[in-house]
Amino acid sequence: MGANTTSLSYWLNWRFFLCAIGVLSMMIVASILIWKYEGFKKKRSRRRENKKETAGFLYEDETWRTCLKEIHPAWLLAYRLIAFLALFSLLFANIVIDGETWTFALVTIYFALGTSCSIYGYCQYCNKAGIDGVDDMGSDAEKGSYVAPTPREIENTSSMPKNFGTYEQSCVRKTARMWFYAFQIIFQTCAGAVMLTDLVFWIILVPFLFGEGFKLNFLMVCMHSVNAVFLVGDMILNCMRFPLFRIAYFLLWTAAFVIFQWIIHACVSMWWPYPFLDLSSPYAPAWYLGVGLMHILCYCICALIFRMKHFFLSRSFPESYQGMRLLKKQPSFY
Repeated sequence: MGANTTSLSYWLNWRFFLCAIGVLSMMIVASILIWKYEGFKKKRSRRRENKKETAGFLYEDETWRTCLKEIHPAWLLAYRLIAFLALFSLLFANIVIDGETWTFALVTIYFALGTSCSIYGYCQYCNKAGIDGVDDMGSDAEKGSYVAPTPREIENTSSMPKNFGTYEQSCVRKTARMWFYAFQIIFQTCAGAVMLTDLVFWIILVPFLFGEGFKLNFLMVCMHSVNAVFLVGDMILNCMRFPLFRIAYFLLWTAAFVIFQWIIHACVSMWWPYPFLDLSSPYAPAWYLGVGLMHILCYCICALIFRMKHFFLSRSFPESYQGMRLLKKQPSFY
């Protein structure tokens, strides 16, 4: 099991001091990014004044629409529901057998919320509230009873992207509410966390620890592969944005995990879920620094997948692609 993690000597040393400084620095940088780029109330008031979308802006329908017009939202709903059921089954099995569920639980929550968003969007799509409203408006105009839109509706319509289909062009798109923003944040946190967890598992744990009391089983392989497959598939299907500043939530998520593990091990001497978290090793600060730098690599890989999807679909299906156009007009740090 290694060193006794409940003793004071395990924590009161230079190794823990350096690692704690690294984790604290990561949390400070993440907090600064969130304060500068997120700020929901400040962001909305600024957008009304400048009539521009900020880096983290989100429309409600972006959480449930697909990347192409030809792909009905029901397909994304079915995909998310299947992913949630599969991940929940693996999560339940892992809780019973092992108990290591931190990142996997977050991905399962994401697909649970995604299924809810898709059900909501599917109802909106089937009811055709926007299209029917415009049709009624057109018939009223022919009868001489047209009602002019309010200034706020004109403002929202003027800031509407031009690459969306008839549904978006014919109705005033709703700015996302708080729980839709939470869904977007969880999506981007999951993207980085899943990439990091799976890379650490397959590149570090399996090659270096296999055969030293570390044995692979079917459940372990599934939990470190199926989650990435489902998440990348959802990333390709959906039309959500991927602003880079939200790496801050990914950093805070990892910092919370590390601090949680420190607290648990300070109270109970037990095995570490990842051996490089063990502070008894003289190389612990180097391991913490290396994994910290991997956060940037993993998040860049996710951003690259998103950009490649945009590049391919926007050029192969220019009339059908419903994702955001990455033009010069888009906010910096997108």
